[in-house]
Amino acid sequence: MEHKKQTACITGASRGIGRACAECFARAGYDLYLTCLHNEDRLLALKDMLQQRYSITCRTAVCNAASYDEVASLFSQIDTLDVLVNNAGISHVGLIQDMSVSQWDHIMTTNVSSCFYTIKCAIPLMLAKGSGRILNVSSVWGNTGASMETAYSASKGAVNALTKALAKELAPSHIQVNAAAFGIIDTDMNKCFTTEELEQVMEEIPAGRMGTCQEAAELLLQLAEAPAYLTGQILTMDGGWT
Repeated sequence: MEHKKQTACITGASRGIGRACAECFARAGYDLYLTCLHNEDRLLALKDMLQQRYSITCRTAVCNAASYDEVASLFSQIDTLDVLVNNAGISHVGLIQDMSVSQWDHIMTTNVSSCFYTIKCAIPLMLAKGSGRILNVSSVWGNTGASMETAYSASKGAVNALTKALAKELAPSHIQVNAAAFGIIDTDMNKCFTTEELEQVMEEIPAGRMGTCQEAAELLLQLAEAPAYLTGQILTMDGGWT
């Protein structure tokens, strides 16, 4: 599909799903705003590659998605936006009783409040255009819950509920809101698990493997270009696990 220079903002774009998503959208012709928190050099290298390879405009920013002030500062530099991809997020593995209050707050702010911050800033830009797509990156654990990842599961469950409710709120304004709930994807986030643990997980997946970042990115692009009547949905991609 040929685009008339549509613009997408992707948070957490220096690696993993966010990086793959940036290239997938650039290949499709989108101009981009990309953010990261810790890997500015990697993000700048990605920017240069995308601009040279796909002849699109790419702007980058070091932005803590868990800080409203930083998100608001980022969006003050964006004058038009068609697609928002809320990808920035963190995980936490451990027993809930061993988790500190600050760790809980950090998970919730990074995974849930960050979506509120970017959405709050993006909506006026989309209202001005009379259209827009908001895509939230979620997890199967937000659907089913996971032992030892209670806080992460709770945060993604909140993202799912936010997606469904916001879709109803914004549908009259022709803005679609959907989420992609991914199963285990081959990203750095899973490096906390041993090879044996990952093998045990994959034995439970009918597809027999982890998903790739490229597959995740392709689903997000498909959601960005889906019919406008598709909204308020949590699309699960997990190799047949659920």
